[in-house]
Amino acid sequence: MSGPEQKPVWILADVASAFGLLTRLPFPQTQHHRAQSCWAWPLVGLVLGALAAAAGWAALALELPVGVAAALVLAASALMTGALHEDGLADAADGLFGGWTRERRLEIMKDSHIGSYGTLALLLTTLAAWSALVALLQAGAFAAVAAAAVLSRVPMALIMALMGHARAGGLSRSVGRPPLAVALLTAGLALLIAAPLGALAAAMGAAVAVAGLAVALTAQRRIGGQTGDILGASQQMAWLAALTVAAGWVT
Repeated sequence: MSGPEQKPVWILADVASAFGLLTRLPFPQTQHHRAQSCWAWPLVGLVLGALAAAAGWAALALELPVGVAAALVLAASALMTGALHEDGLADAADGLFGGWTRERRLEIMKDSHIGSYGTLALLLTTLAAWSALVALLQAGAFAAVAAAAVLSRVPMALIMALMGHARAGGLSRSVGRPPLAVALLTAGLALLIAAPLGALAAAMGAAVAVAGLAVALTAQRRIGGQTGDILGASQQMAWLAALTVAAGWVT
């Protein structure tokens, strides 16, 4: 049965699917419209970003050093997702820059072991994100932290919609490919959630777009498409770009 009365059911199913795919939070693991549910990914970012920001706020309320508070924000973010995106970043860095051919790059990305490029990517992005978070927490810009988590989920949806798959299998292919209209809805919802920040939201959105485009172009040139690791890398680079712009804005 379908009709207007069923819309709330499908909306809730999409939200549950989004949380089940992108987090370790206690939502049912479902295959329901996994690609089409990408419109709800900004909602996932909002919840994760708000909880991570709350961890930072609580640390400051307990008079812990701001550096420790920033580290707790990063730890909370990684724990709630099972380090899903961080793992993608490491594998993507190893594969994209560690192989000489497309086939070898894809082979490296499938390897669960982390190499030099992956280690450096994690260390440098974590250090940069921590530095930006220190500035944001010192300024009390908790909303900007949450907004960065929201906006950083957009490149994943757009890359899935606009780029073909680089390999026959993998997480990205199993999730599917959302229609472009749904991916654009993802971007619109993210910008709407971040809109209370005004011009800062626009600046963060622009930074996220640049970061996502850079990852997409690199992937297209070196492996001929996208994979789940590329999607994870796009989220991490977008998250870092948004935090960096926000930190520069408030200092």
